[in-house]
Amino acid sequence: MLPFWELTPDQRQFRLDQAIALSEQARQVVVGIGMRKERTLHSVLKFYFEPDADRQEIPVEPFIADIYHEDPQEVLEIQTGSFAPLREKLAAFLPQFPVTVVHPVIRKKRLYWSDPETGELSGGRLTPHTGILAEILPELYRVSSLLSEPGLSFLPILLDVDEYRLTDGWNRDGKRGSHRIDRVPTAIGESVLLEKPEDYYAILPELPEIFTSREFGKAMRMQGRALSYSLSVLQKLGIVVRAENRGRQYQYRLAEPGRTEP
Repeated sequence: MLPFWELTPDQRQFRLDQAIALSEQARQVVVGIGMRKERTLHSVLKFYFEPDADRQEIPVEPFIADIYHEDPQEVLEIQTGSFAPLREKLAAFLPQFPVTVVHPVIRKKRLYWSDPETGELSGGRLTPHTGILAEILPELYRVSSLLSEPGLSFLPILLDVDEYRLTDGWNRDGKRGSHRIDRVPTAIGESVLLEKPEDYYAILPELPEIFTSREFGKAMRMQGRALSYSLSVLQKLGIVVRAENRGRQYQYRLAEPGRTEP
């Protein structure tokens, strides 16, 4: 696979603009012949990593690979949501060839609202959340049994998107519990290929020499399950190890980069 993560910002944006155009052309054909409409984010990323549509959606028994290359053999899977549905697919693919899972992390999001009756569009507000590459970690928990499999790698990639939602929720303005219509990429940021445990240091924030789970969560901007899942994954990879307790609180430290610990 070409080192997409090493492209310059201008090169990344040029490739994204090309992918958006190719995706739009393909989606017009698909919709025109009455087939299921693919979500924009997934479609654009497929064309970003493989502009040739003949290498997309390839049957690899018993599943369909998002992108399949024959020489050398490899599969790229674009996973925009939970990794849970990937478990069986990865278990089937990995004995045959390497697999890279591409996961978009939303860096900035501009939110638009659509009236379900009139179709009138409003909003365009930039949400306060700013995504970081480490947000892939909670999803890795869902495939943690496969993390040590040879040939499996992950590629989190930062994206800015315009998100469109229906005002069909249960509260007065229809926003609570609303349904998302689509997400359209507008800009692309950095990515890091995670092939081996030492690669994960590149997506971690600066941490104290010894830290608690609360301190880790503050640095990672995570809480609840996302926090506990991330710690579990990093411990499984040997990147974070337990240190002496601080009272009733567990303490952790990073293993020395380049040398994981049990």
